[in-house]
Amino acid sequence: MGLFEHAHAQEVRKGQNTDSPWLAVPLISSDPKVGTSAGALAGYLHRFDEQSPTSTFGATANYSNTDSYTIGLFARTYFGGDRHRLIAGIASGKIRNDYDDFLGSGLPVQTTDDLRFGAVRYLRRAGGGWFVGAQALATNYTITGQNALTDRVLDLLGLTGFDSNGVGVMVQFDNRDNQESPSTGRLFQISNLAYRKSLGGDESFDTYSAKFQQYLSYGAGHVTAFRIQGRFTNDAPVGAYSSVDLRGYVRGNYLAENAVSFEVEERYRLAERWAIAGFAGAACLFDSVSDCGDSGAWYPAAGGGIVYTIKPKEKMVVRLDYAVGKEGNSGAYLRFGHPF
Repeated sequence: MGLFEHAHAQEVRKGQNTDSPWLAVPLISSDPKVGTSAGALAGYLHRFDEQSPTSTFGATANYSNTDSYTIGLFARTYFGGDRHRLIAGIASGKIRNDYDDFLGSGLPVQTTDDLRFGAVRYLRRAGGGWFVGAQALATNYTITGQNALTDRVLDLLGLTGFDSNGVGVMVQFDNRDNQESPSTGRLFQISNLAYRKSLGGDESFDTYSAKFQQYLSYGAGHVTAFRIQGRFTNDAPVGAYSSVDLRGYVRGNYLAENAVSFEVEERYRLAERWAIAGFAGAACLFDSVSDCGDSGAWYPAAGGGIVYTIKPKEKMVVRLDYAVGKEGNSGAYLRFGHPF
């Protein structure tokens, strides 16, 4: 019996059905550069009214073979006839990384990251598919080396961690037909975070983000999905630089002031609950736009996966993906939800 069938069989044996408000899924990721982690997500589903999408309240935890761990609580809510959207989360963890080539320096580096953060975002519908709102993020982040040489390298790179508190605004357009597994529609959003010492942080700097996603349905439930996104910084410390946000790469292994990426994914439905996916994309890390004229600034990725619908009514899925990038980067992921 496969992993997904086993989870479904357990749900049935416990007297539950697919309309149960409870959700429990395993989470696994494996990367040759930073090891393998395993954990779980447990959640409670609630629909506040008929016009609003299903809200999720949950907790996650995982542990890796590098003696790393993360734990977190989150809420993603829709209410008031989907006029209001509130997302919040807190997390804490210790992450031990073993990089073969840290930030392209050619040096093998072992680091320990202590991380605590809290985030909240509120959006209110302004009309049609348009939302406006605000967001805030507080992070306490410390990175240390596993020996004196590593500490020296981190100091030279400016990667020593910091406390940061930021606030910002967001404008979003969203006419997707479903929040969990869209088959039609598009999402567009722009936002910023202004980190300031006056808010209690160690540094004052700005980040700006933009995202566009498009979903096209065809045939018997097949979907083509596109994503283009960018993150840009101003006066940010190295620890707050942008990274590659593609499957197959470890976030933070490559950094630059700015990043743009694009990705396309084909989701081909095989049966009521099953689908397969294939995806490809690339990201450019740059300090100035001209850097993207250098092939070394580009990070391609491609891969495929298996998709299982664990909650048909809400169209919630569990995915097993494998992706490869350049320079020996690769990763396998068992996760809840689509990447986009």
